[in-house]
Amino acid sequence: MNFKRKLLIFLISFIIIPINAFAYSKYLIPGGENIGIKVSSDGIFVVGFYKVDNKNIAEESGFKIGDRIISINDYAVENVNDLINIIDSNEENLSVKFGYLRDNKLNFINMKLTKDSHGTYKTGLFIKDSIVGIGTLTYIDPNTMTYGALGHEIVESNTGQNFTIKNGLILGSSITSITKADSGNPGEKNAKINYHDIYGDIDINSETGIFGNLTKNISNEEVMQVASLDEVEIGKAEIITVLNDNKKEVFDIEILSIDKRNPTKNFLIKIVDEDLINKTGGIVKGMSGSPIIQNGKIIGAVTHTIVDNPKKGFGIGITKMLESIE
Repeated sequence: MNFKRKLLIFLISFIIIPINAFAYSKYLIPGGENIGIKVSSDGIFVVGFYKVDNKNIAEESGFKIGDRIISINDYAVENVNDLINIIDSNEENLSVKFGYLRDNKLNFINMKLTKDSHGTYKTGLFIKDSIVGIGTLTYIDPNTMTYGALGHEIVESNTGQNFTIKNGLILGSSITSITKADSGNPGEKNAKINYHDIYGDIDINSETGIFGNLTKNISNEEVMQVASLDEVEIGKAEIITVLNDNKKEVFDIEILSIDKRNPTKNFLIKIVDEDLINKTGGIVKGMSGSPIIQNGKIIGAVTHTIVDNPKKGFGIGITKMLESIE
């Protein structure tokens, strides 16, 4: 009887572990398409301060950059227009009660506002409720019509903090020009975003990328096998990205080192393709998410450039991206 129980436990363990370990798809459609990104925040981010009558009224009241305003006078606010409408409904010189989150803890600040000569209330706050930018699609899962992109989180540039999103979209876009990178000056792709051409939604903004559901079929590429980090080799590889309009191109890179333990920076990479170097100077903004291919398999995505040497940068393993959403 004891032997049978031990055998049953062993067999159950043997069956369950592989299912959990390989829950994600083993075949994906490689991306490379340039995408527009538009996200709205869950609340209103404080991104800076300005003086009112030569006083830093907001900072002196206790606000800090990165605070997320979620209510005004106990009314929930979702965007900047909500905030403006509630404040404008106040009588002159009335104190306003701000509810905000800092380190996920709810706090309140009462601040007395006055109108300027044009009749506009001044808060002393620079605020933001949305972000628009561009990036690169990494993969499409043809079985679920889900996608992954960027290979890193969307960060608010003024605060350096993860942008807590309420909702978002990925959109069609086309590259219009390239600002070349050089040592100390990161370059970037310049693009035109088509806000009417919706590719899909954004459900997750995490340190391994953005993820969501496609609402439009945007690729006719064949599927490619997923490679684990154990399969990645030092040496030649390729990236897929767009440098002009919507044309995807393949460029040569080298994998210089591999770090399986790092949660996001698994590869140190170097651009060796002279055509790419001549056009961009190396890895530029907007290239994040460009899929990395080696030996006919998708192994990861470009994520970061090294500012002092833009020909080098980092990439994340594709399995790190896939595992993070399981």
